[in-house]
Amino acid sequence: MSASPLERITPRLESIAGSQRERVAAATSDVPGFRPFLWVLTAFWVYVAISNVLYAQSMQASLSSMKVEHVFAPADARLLQHLMLYPLFLFCMNRSLCLGWAGAWRTWPLQLGLALLFVLPASPLLMFGEYLTSKWTGMGGHMEHGEDWPTMQEFLSSQLPTWIASATTFLVSYCFGLVLMNGFAFYQRLRDTQLRAAALERELTSAHLQTLRMQLSPHTLFNLLHTIRGQIIWDPPAAQTMVVQLGDLLRRLLSAGEREFTRLADELQFVTLYLELQQKRFADRLTVAVPARASLPHAWVPSLILQPLVENAVVHGLASHEGAVHIQVEVAPQGDELVLSVTNTCAPPRAPLRTGIGLANVRERLAVQFGGRAHFTAGEAQEGRWVAQIRMPLLRDGPEGRVEPAV
Repeated sequence: MSASPLERITPRLESIAGSQRERVAAATSDVPGFRPFLWVLTAFWVYVAISNVLYAQSMQASLSSMKVEHVFAPADARLLQHLMLYPLFLFCMNRSLCLGWAGAWRTWPLQLGLALLFVLPASPLLMFGEYLTSKWTGMGGHMEHGEDWPTMQEFLSSQLPTWIASATTFLVSYCFGLVLMNGFAFYQRLRDTQLRAAALERELTSAHLQTLRMQLSPHTLFNLLHTIRGQIIWDPPAAQTMVVQLGDLLRRLLSAGEREFTRLADELQFVTLYLELQQKRFADRLTVAVPARASLPHAWVPSLILQPLVENAVVHGLASHEGAVHIQVEVAPQGDELVLSVTNTCAPPRAPLRTGIGLANVRERLAVQFGGRAHFTAGEAQEGRWVAQIRMPLLRDGPEGRVEPAV
């Protein structure tokens, strides 16, 4: 038994999915650019600078009320310290982002080294800021601090505790900056992953729907050729007319197969052309009723969604008996839904079970395009009458108004 078109293309779809997943994984593992983090880290550092200055000012004001002066550096020196630390902060954050956290034995010591590189100069830079501001204020005839830069011995004896406290404070700020940056980077990767996954889903859905449309076209063509063959001997002029109509039908079939959605009026026109061809073959047995084009609501439907239903109605309605068959196509908007029905008479006392390629195709396409928002039923409504019905969202605004399948 030869494989169906869907079975033949399934390995191709799986190959596309595999390659896309590899590209998604590679893209999401790439290090993001640093530019998106620049404004976030700058705003964070401004917050750190303002909070540190305000805290130092409030503490110094409290100490000054107790006649204790010059415990905390003045505000201008602290602002200068944070300004000088800002480029170093951005550099360490950039290197940390590029380094990542994978491979703890290799990356964690380097991350710790970056943290120390940032926090160790904090206290010396504060002293340097005090030195510069005292020089500047000295131009006006007043100096709040000594002019001389402390020696190394003075620094180790009197400034070491201050240096350790400053390093600890800025280490906490640095860690908060790391958390902020990595949280933002994680959000960015998650968003990009979702976008790529959605693009992959759309690509696979489009390929799947294209496969289903390919599955319909040969099936329809073979049935119509079989119909024309029966007329060549008995009624050559009618066969020639049918060939012309078949050419028109195939042009419409190819055009519809390239689109995911089509206008309801165009879909009904295609169905009408197909049923007219079948009526020429079974003129004494087959009657059809299709809504007039003017009475149709302005709506969009999946391309070729009705064709399998009318083809199924013709083939199975005429099978197993010699009686007349009436096929009726109905369209009815109901609120936010569009109801499409194909009813045909069939051999009593019970309708044959129909689970062929056409109905399975319709059910699968609706599931892919609308998820749980569309429903398809097919069965015996009453003795001698078979009804195939589609309930789908009413799309009035074209393909862009389609409802995405529920995940």
